[in-house]
Amino acid sequence: MVGMVCSLILSVAVPIVLLVLLKKHTNARLSSAAFGAGTFIVFALLLEGLLHRLMLAVFGERLTGNVWLYALYGGLAAGLFEESGRYLTMKFLMKRQLDSNNALMFGVGHGGIEAILVIGLTGLSNLAASLMINSGAMEASLSALDEATRATTEAQLAALGATPSGMFFLSGVERLFALALHIALSYLVYRAVKGGRPSLWLLAVAIHAGIDAAVVLLAQVISPLWVEFVLLALVALLWVWVWPQLRAEEPSPVPDDGT
Repeated sequence: MVGMVCSLILSVAVPIVLLVLLKKHTNARLSSAAFGAGTFIVFALLLEGLLHRLMLAVFGERLTGNVWLYALYGGLAAGLFEESGRYLTMKFLMKRQLDSNNALMFGVGHGGIEAILVIGLTGLSNLAASLMINSGAMEASLSALDEATRATTEAQLAALGATPSGMFFLSGVERLFALALHIALSYLVYRAVKGGRPSLWLLAVAIHAGIDAAVVLLAQVISPLWVEFVLLALVALLWVWVWPQLRAEEPSPVPDDGT
C-alpha cells in the first residue's frame, strides 16, 4: 500500500507541481497544458486506440504473438500519433502562444494527463481495493455479485495480491521518466514547428518509437528494474541534447491575456 501511495504521488502530484512552477516562474499559459492534455486524449487514447482495435481485429495473434513485430508496431503507432498530434496542435492551435516555455507546459499537460489516467486512476482503484480487503469489507461486496462476476473479480484481486510491492514503486518512477520524455519531445516538436524543420518532427517520431519498442523488447530479457535504468539513461541522453538549446534560446515574450 505504501508503494501504491508513492505511485499516486509521483503520477499525480509531480505534474501538478511542475505546472504550478512553470506558471509561476515563466510566461507559460495554463491553456498550453490543456492543449497538451487534449492532444494526448484525442491522438493517443482515441485515434491510436481505434487503430489498435482495428489491427487486433484484423491480425490478432499474428501481431501479438510476435514480440518483435508487436514492439515495432506499438512504438511506431505511439510515435506517429502522439508526435503528429503535438505538431498539428502547436502549428494550428497555439500560434499566438508558441514559445519554448509554452512548449514545456504543453509537455507537462501531455505527460501529466497520461500519468494521471494510466497510473493515477489505476493506483487509486488498487488502493481502494486493498483497504477493503484489509478491513474485511471486500468479502461482503463480493457476496453481492453474481457467480461469473465474482470469479472475475477474485482473479483480479489475486493478481493484485501477487504483485510484488516494488512494482508499485516502479510504476510511479516510470511515469516520472515518461513525463520527462514527453516534455523533451514537446520541445523538439516545438522547434520543428517554430523553425519550419519537419526533420525534427521525424526525429521526435523516431525517438518516441525507438524508446517504446526498446522498453517492450528489453522487458522480455531483463528485470523491470533494469528496464527502468535503461529508460532513465535514454531520457537523460535526450535531455543532454535538449537542455543546452533550451537554455540558449530567448523567445520573445507572449502578452499575457489572462488565459
